[in-house]
Amino acid sequence: MSGFFGISSKKDCIVDLYYGIDYHSHLGTRYGGMAVATSLGFNKAIHSLENAYFRSKFEPDLSYLAGNRGIGIISDLEPQPIIVNSHLGRFAVVSVGKVCNIDQLESVALKNKRHFSETGGTKINPTELIAMLITECDSFESGIANVQDKVQGSCSMLVLTEKGLFAARDKLGRTPIVLGKNDHAYVAASETSSFPPLNFEIEHHLGPGEIVFLTPEGYEQRQKPGDKLQICSFLWVYFGYPPSVYEGINVEECRYRCGQALARNDDVDADFVSGIPDSGIGHAFGYSNERRIPYKRPYVKYTPTWPRSFMPQNQDTRDLVAKMKLISNSNLIEGKKIIFCEDSIVRGTQLQDKIKALFELGVREVHMRVACPPLMFSCQFHNFSTSRSILELASRKAIFELEGEESPGLAEYQLDHSDKNQQMIEQIRKRIGATTLKYQKISDLVQAIGLPFDQLCTHCWDNSSYF
Repeated sequence: MSGFFGISSKKDCIVDLYYGIDYHSHLGTRYGGMAVATSLGFNKAIHSLENAYFRSKFEPDLSYLAGNRGIGIISDLEPQPIIVNSHLGRFAVVSVGKVCNIDQLESVALKNKRHFSETGGTKINPTELIAMLITECDSFESGIANVQDKVQGSCSMLVLTEKGLFAARDKLGRTPIVLGKNDHAYVAASETSSFPPLNFEIEHHLGPGEIVFLTPEGYEQRQKPGDKLQICSFLWVYFGYPPSVYEGINVEECRYRCGQALARNDDVDADFVSGIPDSGIGHAFGYSNERRIPYKRPYVKYTPTWPRSFMPQNQDTRDLVAKMKLISNSNLIEGKKIIFCEDSIVRGTQLQDKIKALFELGVREVHMRVACPPLMFSCQFHNFSTSRSILELASRKAIFELEGEESPGLAEYQLDHSDKNQQMIEQIRKRIGATTLKYQKISDLVQAIGLPFDQLCTHCWDNSSYF
C-alpha cells in the first residue's frame, strides 16, 4: 500500500509536512517524496527508502523546500510526486491505489500521440498517467472526475496547484482520506494517527468519490460523495496504525473485537496468549481478555533499525528482515502451550520459520489463530497479497496440493467449516508446523469492523468486490 499527507497553511508548512509524511511510514518502504508550492514555482524531492528511513533521507532537503502548501507520500510502487506544466497551470500530484486497467489506458494515450517520461523498466508510472488524465479536461475538478471514471481499481489522490490543494478519494472509497485542522492549517491524510502529534484534529472523512479543495482557512466540497462504498477491510486487520480511525471506526478497537471473536469460537487449552508483532498484538489482547488467559510476549520486535518485512519486493529479503528483527525470550516459552494471534497468513513462509524456532526453544504447543479468513485471491485494488503466481498464497498452494490443479472449484473451500475448507486449513497447518490452526469467520470479521457487508471490500477472501 502507500500513504500520503498534504497541507495548506497560513505559514511555512515544511515541518508539519515532513513529520506528517513520516507518520505514514508503516504503509511502505520503497520511495518517499514531497513537493511544495512557492511564489517561484514548485520544488520537490524524491528518495529511495529501501536502505534508510524517511526522516534521515529528507532532512537535508528541508532547507530549500519552504512553502505554505505541500504534499508528500510514502510509496511502495513508483517515485512520486509528479510535477506537470499544463494548460491548467503547474501542479503536483501523488496517488494511492492500483490502476488495474493501466495497459488499456496507456494504449489509448499512445494512440492519441501522448507520451510518458516517468518510466521504470518497461512500465509507465501510474501517477504520471493520472496526471495526464487530469489534463484532458478544462478544470482540475473535471480532470479528477475523469480519473475516477476511467480508472478501474482504486485511485485516491492529492493535487497541489498554484492556488490550493485538492484531495479526492477513489470512486468506491477503497482508500481513506481524512481532513484535519488546527489554528493555522488544514491537512488531508491517509492516516489520522498523523494528526495528534502535530496538533491537528479530525474535521471530515471524505466519502467515496468526494473531491474537496483545501485552503488555510478551510475546505470546499467540489464534488459530492457517491452512494457506493467498498472500503478495504485490511485497513483494520493489517494496514492501519492502531490509533487511526476510518469511517469513524478505530483500528485498535476493531482488532480487539476480532480477537474476542476468535476467542469465543475456541476452547484450546494454553498457558498464555501472544500476538505476532505488531499488527497481531491488538487481536491477541482481545483474545486474551475474552478468555481470561494471560498475555505475554515471547517475541519482541527490535524496531530501531529493522524496517517492515512484508514490503520488500524480494522474498529472501522479506524472510531475512522478518527473522532478524524479532528477538525471542526463551525464559518465557520453554515447556509452554502458546496461542499466537496473527493478522493474516499470506504466503506462510515467515510464520513457518517463527513456529519452527519456537519449538527449537522448547515450546510445547503452538496454536495459531488468524484474525481474518484464508486469503484466496490476489488483491486487485492495493498491493496486499499480490504475487507473481496465485500459488504463492498459502491457501491456494494448499488447494493445489490437495487437488493437483491450480484453479479448481473454490466455492467449497471458501465456505466456513465445510469439509474442503477444513482440509485446506489442515494442509496449511502441516506446512507451517503449528499444533492447531483456526481462521476468523468472515461474518465475525465484518461484525468486528462494524460496517455493513456491502460497504466493505472483501475481494481477497471471496472475490466478491466490483470495479
